[in-house]
Amino acid sequence: MSAKPERSLQLWLPALAHFEPDHPLREWLVRADRLADGSTGYLDGLDDYFQGIDADVPAAAITREFLAGDAAGATWLSADPAWVQPDMNGVRLLACGRLQLGMDEAHALAAPLRPVFDEAGIQLEISTPDRWHLKLPANTPLPGFAAPEQALGEDLSQHLPQGAEGRRWRLLLNEIQVLLHQHPLNAERRSRGLAPVNSLWLWGGGNLPGHLKSNLHGVISDDLLLRALAAHAGMIQHTRTPDSVAVATPGWLIDLQDLPAGEIAAHWWSTLQPLLNRQSTVLHFASAERWQRKPWHRWRLWRGAGR
Repeated sequence: MSAKPERSLQLWLPALAHFEPDHPLREWLVRADRLADGSTGYLDGLDDYFQGIDADVPAAAITREFLAGDAAGATWLSADPAWVQPDMNGVRLLACGRLQLGMDEAHALAAPLRPVFDEAGIQLEISTPDRWHLKLPANTPLPGFAAPEQALGEDLSQHLPQGAEGRRWRLLLNEIQVLLHQHPLNAERRSRGLAPVNSLWLWGGGNLPGHLKSNLHGVISDDLLLRALAAHAGMIQHTRTPDSVAVATPGWLIDLQDLPAGEIAAHWWSTLQPLLNRQSTVLHFASAERWQRKPWHRWRLWRGAGR
């Protein structure tokens, strides 16, 4: 009877190129075993942890279910507050979510938009200040929408829904942008040095999927979609704190891929190092490279010779 494969702690990290040569993590890689590459990026990377989840994940339904528990029986589309800015080459998406909105501000910005959505037969839900959702009749056909990570910094025209099916949504988005551009709250935000909320980013459409499968035991992350996926798969999920990271065990995923590499060295390495010293750990970089580091690898002193 063959032995079960060894279970490891999973550590999801930013792209390897972001780690300077003197970063403490680089020394760990010298003595680790290189594994086959995983997926690149955030959305595709989710497929390494949840079966059948990729860039077309119905993020809106999954996050709405996590936040409100009412996603079943409808089609959902994320409509997250966004900041777009025109330049010589078009209009660029500069930010989506994380715009330092309070709930009162979110409802104020949404007020003039509600009649537009109501007329289109769409219900606007403010799930959190940064996460807005559109509720549509179940199984409503939707065109392809690009996720924020696919469009950030790029010209909007390359990522808007296309074709006859997308035309309805392009017109709706134009109307929304006009209303938000005129909203007095945005002038107030600029006076406080904050970015305006002058658009919504539509993405992640679909219906709530059935039960998800994963080999993970639990997830530690500040990412809403990742935590919502974990909850939908029936596993434990915690927000990212030094205490939650310090007690992680094999089978858990620690999500750090959204952090600057320098912040990992300055604020998280003192918590991570004891963890990596005592258990097998797979390090998966957002640029796809993967390594496995086991406690006994510290005796591979020859691998560090000459560095």
